[in-house]
Amino acid sequence: MTTTINRLFDDHAAAMEAVRRLEAAGLQSSDISIVSNNADNWYSGKNGRSTSGRVDRDGDGVDDRAEAAGTGAGVGATLGGAGGLLAGLGILAIPGIGPVVAAGWLASTALGLAVGAAAGGLIGALTQLGVSEEEAHAYAEGVRRGGTLVTARVPDNDRARYEEMLSGSVNIGDRSAAYRKTGWSKFDAGAQPYTTEQIRRERELYGTRRG
Repeated sequence: MTTTINRLFDDHAAAMEAVRRLEAAGLQSSDISIVSNNADNWYSGKNGRSTSGRVDRDGDGVDDRAEAAGTGAGVGATLGGAGGLLAGLGILAIPGIGPVVAAGWLASTALGLAVGAAAGGLIGALTQLGVSEEEAHAYAEGVRRGGTLVTARVPDNDRARYEEMLSGSVNIGDRSAAYRKTGWSKFDAGAQPYTTEQIRRERELYGTRRG
């Protein structure tokens, strides 16, 4: 039997390192998924490195990742330079969140549920796993505000060991409470994605810095 662990990270580099730890401990890449906000273009798909380059395949002067955000369309799947799950990172878009860097089964499920649907694909994917609706909304909002969600399917009898490898993640209950203090109630797939500046302010609020 397996169980699913979900963890939100404010820092994408910490999330990537957590994925590497899971794989080094023997967890298969097919049992791990990652969804990371890419509003600030930290990842371009070119050897897994940050760049400010624009993706504009239709030549209309607008970044295709932003255009696709309203439809949930995939807008790229260039391999990165890492191994395992991280070698399959691609850039796509999720309604209400915008451009994300993603790989794995949860990302595929979220995208499939989002296309042509009013509800958030990430919410649906998480609730299908048995995550409560309240927590699913908090995880999706966390990604919307610049975070990275790591999800892992692990053996029931080895859960504690794998949870230790996801240290440094956000306490989702505390973070949800902090969101609610600002008037937030739930993730809105129809809302505008956060801008780079809004995400910068979020990181300052929670004391997170990214390179």
